[in-house]
Formats: sequence, C-alpha cells, structure tokens
Amino acid sequence: MSILGSLFINTYAKSVFIGESDHMLKTQAIPTFLLILMGTIDCLTTVIGVVYSGAKELNPFMAGIVSTNIGAFLAVKIAATILIASTYILANKTLIKTPNKTSKSFKYSSKFLKIAYAGILTFMIIVVANNLLILLA
Repeated sequence: MSILGSLFINTYAKSVFIGESDHMLKTQAIPTFLLILMGTIDCLTTVIGVVYSGAKELNPFMAGIVSTNIGAFLAVKIAATILIASTYILANKTLIKTPNKTSKSFKYSSKFLKIAYAGILTFMIIVVANNLLILLA
C-alpha cells in the first residue's frame, strides 16, 4: 500500500471506524480511500483543464461554479466526494450491525451496496481517464 494510503488508514479511517477490528478497518477504509482519491483526482484534473487548457465542465451545475469561482468549485467537489464516501461508510456500518446476516434482505442489501460502490468507482475511473485524455491531447 502506498504511503498516502497508509496515512489515510492511520488517521481518517481509524477515527471513523472506532471500535472496528483491523481487518474490518482495512476492508472498509480501502474502498473509501479509493473513492476519495478518484474524486480528488477528478477535481484537480478538472481545474487544471478549465484553467490552463480551455476544457469545459460537462456537468451543468458544476460548470456554472467552476467558470465563476474556482475556490467554490473545489469546496463543493471535495465536499460531495467526502459525502459520497461517508455514505458508503455509514451504509456498510449499518449493514454490519444487522443481527440476522442470513436473511434475504441482508443479502440483497449487501449485494446492492457492493454493486453501487463498484458502479460509482467505475464511473469515477472513466471520468478521471477522460480528464487525463483531454489534458494530454
């Protein structure tokens, strides 16, 4: 694991996952770290593209913000990224506390959470790849 990943687990993750085992900490912290990392890279590549390369933000809400106030764009984008990652953490913690882990609702909820996470991460990877391609072109 990278130094940044280890730093994340040792600071942020341990404060969020208080009372969790180390295995649980790592299995929840790594996906959260990846979401925050991809969101941050998306944010930075968007700002670099808009400011230095003449690129345009495709999200109409965020385009209005990035074209008028870069600081506000950074705040909204990073806050949204942390909110999404925190939602994943809370959903996972709630699911883990379920007493009956053999029920259909637990299995469906667990599968839904994993699919939703994979979908969000896949989307973020595509967005970052697109941003990098635009910057390199």
